[in-house]
Amino acid sequence: MAHLAVVFLVFFSWFGLGLWYGIGYCPSTEWHWQVRQRLGYGPMADSYLKFVFDGLTGLDVNARVVDVLAFGCFLAAGCISVVLNAARLRVKHA
Repeated sequence: MAHLAVVFLVFFSWFGLGLWYGIGYCPSTEWHWQVRQRLGYGPMADSYLKFVFDGLTGLDVNARVVDVLAFGCFLAAGCISVVLNAARLRVKHA
């Protein structure tokens, strides 16, 4: 259930808060950008996931590719979480 709650919070952040701040908005990312800016780091990618992926691999991956992969993984994780939690509740109440 905890994983499903986290999936819901991410969904709310990306698409709920995203209505005001831009789709994909995340408060944690915003805080990280602010800390990096105060530490004097230069401009960063528009996408936190692109920033992390590029930093880990040393590649310069297209931001659209990173966004599509991230959203696909998010949907898969969310669907798996819903199915597993539903199965757990079914067994628990059987």
